[in-house]
Amino acid sequence: MPRHLTARRSSPLSGVARAPGDKSISHRALILGAMATGVTDIEGLLEGEDVLATARAVEAFGATVERLGEGRWRVTGQGGFKQPAVVIDCGNAGTGVRLLMGAASGYPITVTFDGDASLRKRPMGRVTGPLGTMGAGFDWKSELDRLPVEVSGGSLYAIDHIQTVASAQIKSAILLAGLNADGVTMVTEAAPSRDHTERMLRAFGVEVGVLPMGQGWRVGLKGGQSLTGTAVAVPGDPSSAAFPLAAGLIVPGSEVTVEGVMLNPLRTGLFETWREMGADLSVANRRMAGGEEVGDVTARHSALKGVVVPPERAAAMIDEYPILAATAAFAEGATVMRGIGEMRVKESDRIALMAAGLTACGVRVEEEAEGFTVFGGPVGGGATVTTRGDHRIAMSHLVLGLAADAAVTVDEPGMIATSFPGFVELMRGLEADIAASE
Repeated sequence: MPRHLTARRSSPLSGVARAPGDKSISHRALILGAMATGVTDIEGLLEGEDVLATARAVEAFGATVERLGEGRWRVTGQGGFKQPAVVIDCGNAGTGVRLLMGAASGYPITVTFDGDASLRKRPMGRVTGPLGTMGAGFDWKSELDRLPVEVSGGSLYAIDHIQTVASAQIKSAILLAGLNADGVTMVTEAAPSRDHTERMLRAFGVEVGVLPMGQGWRVGLKGGQSLTGTAVAVPGDPSSAAFPLAAGLIVPGSEVTVEGVMLNPLRTGLFETWREMGADLSVANRRMAGGEEVGDVTARHSALKGVVVPPERAAAMIDEYPILAATAAFAEGATVMRGIGEMRVKESDRIALMAAGLTACGVRVEEEAEGFTVFGGPVGGGATVTTRGDHRIAMSHLVLGLAADAAVTVDEPGMIATSFPGFVELMRGLEADIAASE
């Protein structure tokens, strides 16, 4: 991988691309397949570094994992996790490690989880706290609340957990542990987080109850239920589709279609926000894939206007704020994004890095503790942006560069492969001017 990638102002983009498999669903398909008894055949698995780390992990936990072809994988589960002989290295995968810790906590095994330098900086306490309340043990090897950590599982008791932040990772870890806990495990969310775990557990034969409550819900399952292998069709990732679609919106004269994009309403907050900004965004060929609605999304160059993004929408688009900020730079007026403090503990402090990168490109940004405001106007570009190895920061600024006055360069582009291994090739196929640079 080159040391830098550079994006230059492009002529109109056009064409049809296919979204890579959804990362959230890819992780879950591998983990549930390994917890199940029998064969789970997966179509459309995202073969990015994060998901491949999860594939290696479930193999270490005793499942047989086979790659049958591009995006086609088979997991043969033994009805649960076995004692691994190695440290479980989750690389950069925050979703992978938190869900695996939840699942592993339910079995009478002792396992050490670790990750790369970036993952070692990310907080784990919000997951290990409730898992500890259920009875799992945690021995932090270097720093409290940070990897590496040794997890001792088994003999769990169900809990009734009230979420203080809408997080599908926390909810999923608790539910996966609850499968092997004594009693009924409940999670209450004031605002719904993505529900991929609940949907997929049902596909594997688990009874999951969902009770609406105000603006949120209570999700519960009874311990002792077993999973049966099944077929999983992974839909296209809306978080990845956002990048070519954003380019279509901001590069004059463009029309870009991304096929097979998941349209789960808990994942489409960005599309909703773009439409409020005046984006010409349309969906055709709606259909079902893997228990999720998908469709083909087309974005045409649009005159965007700034908006105030409702804070309660954050759970439905927390990973998409970087690319929203990049598109907001080309909008008329201010786009206000608040209630997103969660962005500061992602792969990087995404609020700080987006604010710094946009400012370097001549965009006015006002940063707050729990959000930031982007003021649209001329985008000068001409900067080399520090990404701290964060794939979404890198891709967002490359998209920005396609419509900026001067070229935009990003460092450490190798991490793009964690979530979107074919990003550069896909964008070039739409006529985007993105090239390696020193």
